[in-house]
Amino acid sequence: MKTFCGRANPTTGAMEWLEEDENYDYHQEIARSRYADMLHDKDRNEKYYQGIRAAVSRVKERGEKAIVLDIGTGTGLLSMMAASAGADFCYAVEVFKPMADAAVKIVEKNGFCDKIKVINKHSTEVTVGPDGDMQCRANILVTELFDTELIGEGALPTYEHAHKYLVQEGCEAVPHRATVYVQLVESKRMWAWNKLFPVHVEAEDGEKIIVSPSEMENCPGVPSVCDIQLNQMPSSDFTVLSDVITMFSVDFSKPVRSASTYYRVQLEPVKSGKAQIVLSWWDIDMDPSGMINCTMAPYWVKPTSSFQWRDHWMQCVYFLPNEEPVLQGEKLYLTASRDEYSLWYKLQKAREEENKADVRVESPVCRCQAHLLWNRPRFGQLNDKNRTHQYVKSLMKVLKADSVCLCVSDGSLLPVLAHYLGAKQVQYLLMLLLQFFKANHLEDKIKIIEARPELLTSSHLEDKKISVLVGEPFFTTSLLPWHNLYFWYARTAMTSHLTSDVTILPQSASLHMMIVEFQDLWRIRSPCGTCEGFDVQTMDDMINNSLNFRESKEAEPHPLWEYPCKSLSDPQKVLTFDFRKTVPQHCLSTEGSVNLFRKGKSHGAVLWMEYHLAADISVSTGLVQISNDKVILQSNSLCQRNPHCKQAVYFFSSLTESETLSDLPNVVTYAINFNTKTGEIAMDFKL
Repeated sequence: MKTFCGRANPTTGAMEWLEEDENYDYHQEIARSRYADMLHDKDRNEKYYQGIRAAVSRVKERGEKAIVLDIGTGTGLLSMMAASAGADFCYAVEVFKPMADAAVKIVEKNGFCDKIKVINKHSTEVTVGPDGDMQCRANILVTELFDTELIGEGALPTYEHAHKYLVQEGCEAVPHRATVYVQLVESKRMWAWNKLFPVHVEAEDGEKIIVSPSEMENCPGVPSVCDIQLNQMPSSDFTVLSDVITMFSVDFSKPVRSASTYYRVQLEPVKSGKAQIVLSWWDIDMDPSGMINCTMAPYWVKPTSSFQWRDHWMQCVYFLPNEEPVLQGEKLYLTASRDEYSLWYKLQKAREEENKADVRVESPVCRCQAHLLWNRPRFGQLNDKNRTHQYVKSLMKVLKADSVCLCVSDGSLLPVLAHYLGAKQVQYLLMLLLQFFKANHLEDKIKIIEARPELLTSSHLEDKKISVLVGEPFFTTSLLPWHNLYFWYARTAMTSHLTSDVTILPQSASLHMMIVEFQDLWRIRSPCGTCEGFDVQTMDDMINNSLNFRESKEAEPHPLWEYPCKSLSDPQKVLTFDFRKTVPQHCLSTEGSVNLFRKGKSHGAVLWMEYHLAADISVSTGLVQISNDKVILQSNSLCQRNPHCKQAVYFFSSLTESETLSDLPNVVTYAINFNTKTGEIAMDFKL
């Protein structure tokens, strides 16, 4: 059975109806899951196994039968651990039916059918009693319901319900408790992901400063956490202002409350500075004594620990509503507020008489729209001085006193730059915050046109032809690097409104690629086989089947500054897109080969775009530099510290394509096809 799904094509801009298999959503969910990452997390798995053994032993020592409830069982791994540890019976709850079906097969394959019952329900729908899903309440509660923020996947309401209806009072819980830690820091790099800094422009008539509106300066932002691989953040990019502080703990062996609340701690800065960021992570104690501990602490907190790489649990960056100057040794209060699914922070100076009525549990709401329009990397991109300078240099080359300029990009500073650099008339297609123009007194200088490119008319342009068409290009609908080729389609749709000698900026773009060996990212696509002695091949097969359904033939976006990799080939330009011409009717195809100059495991190809703004001026969304050890992939070749773009990663599917090279040189052959009708890029690689 097929079904039609509507979507706006991110590259062409067209509204399309796609015929999809009825199981497409299921395959997509499995293919993009992090099950492989979790199964490869040896530290997590070993600690869970140790905690489960200890919990079963404590129950047995009391002379009781060990009845386990495993909520969110996934592969059934934790239930099999419990059964292997001597549990009398396990109820394994899994709401996602394909996953529950896989768990049944895995349990059967490992010989635990008589000890484990898989229940395909949400835990809040599970019944207890002679005719229920569970014969009796459990006395051991085992779960893995956590995300990077700890509570973002609904752990608190799930625990709350389980304690009320599914487990005995005083039950054992694995994990036993979770503790959230925080540290106050100053970081221009991370703060640049939340606020827009003033932009200084050297124009012919003097320096101009682009400022953000007061609504943006004073906006508390949004409560959504910024989760990153904090272990890839160099210590030179932030200044620690406080010791590591315990913010709060949750004891999972006792009734849990999910209602909104707050936690407050007192702290004294160890250094004076600007308090901007709260860094946060958590650990879990698998037993009441805390001897079995699994921590997400970053490298500077526990530098002697052997770190377990994981992508399913990372670290959190929270932005304070406003930066607050703090002095070493002064008394401060840090408040963490939460609802069922998210956390946010507020810093206050201590007063002689503490007024707790000041604490607000309500979630912050973005008032400036910028935090809704721009994601964190986009803020960083707009704050990148080197990147902005490239556009300024290019605009100075192409703008004339009589230039009629049109900008096509989402939330861009280019119209303001074009005005300050002398364009006679500047018009802006698509979206920018109107208050931004007002803050810079430009509302009557730059005209906003609310029309799609294909619906643009002469009256929109006041019967004038466009002599300079500019774009970064950046569009909020873009996920993969080439989705921003929408600029090319917009340019094509507006051809009749352009002068015969129109200047297009950027004048062209090129797609580049490189073969790499990932330090760790490969784990999210690597088969597991066995995990802690249990056969989970069924899960490998399930993921592989879903990848072959479609995903393995597609690239996926990743911010590679967070995922180190080593180059096995030189970077290679594979396709060029000439914006000075309209989009051709025929496909753009290329075939070729890449020489591998270094031994290593060829995990996949990394692809990125470069935009050629004007003669000898380019902006890269990918490669920064190559060293002997690794390739650093970031957004701008001139600014190595500002990773603002996601690159595309095409994982090689066959294990034979990942073997260590024995004889050099070796080659990877490729075939890449850009379908100009659909805007999609198909690719194939062979080792």
